[in-house]
Amino acid sequence: MMPDSLAKLAEIRLFLLDMDGTVYLGDKLLPGAVDFIELLAAYDINYLFLTNNSSKHRGQYAEKLAYFGLAVSPEKIFTSGEATAIYLQQAKAGAKIYLVGTPALEDEFRNHGFKLVDSETPDYVVLGFDTTLTYQKLWRLCDLVRAGVPYIATHPDFNCPIPGGFMPDIGAMMALVEASTGRRPDVIIGKPNPPMITAVVEKTATPVDKICMVGDRLYTDIALGATGVTTVLVLSGEAQPEDIPSAPYPPDLVVQDLGELAVALQQVTNSRS
Repeated sequence: MMPDSLAKLAEIRLFLLDMDGTVYLGDKLLPGAVDFIELLAAYDINYLFLTNNSSKHRGQYAEKLAYFGLAVSPEKIFTSGEATAIYLQQAKAGAKIYLVGTPALEDEFRNHGFKLVDSETPDYVVLGFDTTLTYQKLWRLCDLVRAGVPYIATHPDFNCPIPGGFMPDIGAMMALVEASTGRRPDVIIGKPNPPMITAVVEKTATPVDKICMVGDRLYTDIALGATGVTTVLVLSGEAQPEDIPSAPYPPDLVVQDLGELAVALQQVTNSRS
């Protein structure tokens, strides 16, 4: 790592941490994850676990992290579902929403003061990663999109990685809706799109240049660098060193895992003391 890249770490006041491939991989905690979280706490640096998956609420993620020995508050989890709710609060607080999502996502939207409607004409339609999807939901969604109702998607992922393979994610459903209606979402919230960082800034009141995204995917985590945040690629998940030269947004730093990042952060912070 170059000295000027290392120096950026000393200015960071909020770390955004991808989870699968960064903190854990499948059912295994990755090296250095606990050390890194403990170091952030010792230096009083804020952090959020950031996920595009809008099918679960923060409490479910906190339980999963606790399974790995990371006792974190649900408030430290930030999903694309919550980011979408924050985005829509800024657009129209208390709006009527036709939501295609899991019960967990429905709870998220109700907690943010939105009225979820079915037969009523909504102010917005929101497509989330809905593992409870039915044909009736898709049919209603397509009717509303075709009628011109503002159309929001929580994130862009086509597939969700699971042990042994993948399951179709929201991007696949977006393709179906487009085939039926001719419309793409008006706004897509999750990584690597700017509304995700805008929502983080709204939630934490942290300036963009004091935020660092840490993750293992070049096209979602590291592509957030286009918004002005610092990015750190960990090689503990999907991306490999040979993938970096062709990435549209190269990372500011590359480390093997969170353990190496912890060492780098400790060195640069101590040198500033």
